[in-house]
Amino acid sequence: MSYSQESQGLAGEAYLLVRERILRGELAIGQVVSRRKLAAELGMSFLPVSEALLRLENEGLLESRPRAGTRVRMPTREDVEGQYIVREALEVKSAMLFAEVATPAERAELIKMAARVDSLSFSPGSNRVIYLSLHEKLHWRIAECTRCKPLCDALKHTSALASTWLCMANVTPQSIPNVHQNLLKVLSEGEPLAAGEAMRLHIQRRRDKTLASLEPYFEMRGKFVDTYSRTPKKQISVKELIVDQIPDENGLALS
Repeated sequence: MSYSQESQGLAGEAYLLVRERILRGELAIGQVVSRRKLAAELGMSFLPVSEALLRLENEGLLESRPRAGTRVRMPTREDVEGQYIVREALEVKSAMLFAEVATPAERAELIKMAARVDSLSFSPGSNRVIYLSLHEKLHWRIAECTRCKPLCDALKHTSALASTWLCMANVTPQSIPNVHQNLLKVLSEGEPLAAGEAMRLHIQRRRDKTLASLEPYFEMRGKFVDTYSRTPKKQISVKELIVDQIPDENGLALS
């Protein structure tokens, strides 16, 4: 294996490991990421770790500033609202096309997958990374069943960031246990307009919960726009910022 191939392989490994740490909350929103420390922890050279962090930065999970370093990206309200505008447009179209062209076998498959997603979101000891991966797969699979590859590709990119924000915010579970199953039942009935409206409401509820849970970070971002805190006392943790989240009756916190 050439050095270039080896570096690319290590960069991919570092990418997956760092992304998983972000999803688990081990690297909280706003927390500084030291490239040299990370390289030492992973037993890699500086180059593949830098490549991995650059990829995560391009995906919107990290951000960098000159002379300040790299941190887990702290989104603005405008970031989140804009992302969900795009997400809603893609998901609604995906749902409408699914209602038109999905086969009976595909409809049955996704109803079962939705049940698994709902089950994981209400399991106290469930792995958040597994939940997030299955949740992303469910929404991407809906798009895949439309037979429209550009739609699949666009949705796969936007869903990862939106789901990550919600997962990192660590919102507590809510009262309705079958949100995704109910959604898939509507999509599977074959009525495009009803399917599109059901998906629109689903995305809007998720947007509202994301905005509410990230509100403390929106406030903190203004204090650390150009410089990143590196001291333990100033590090931002999810548990310190997210307190007493109140459930509502509109859907699951992890949806």
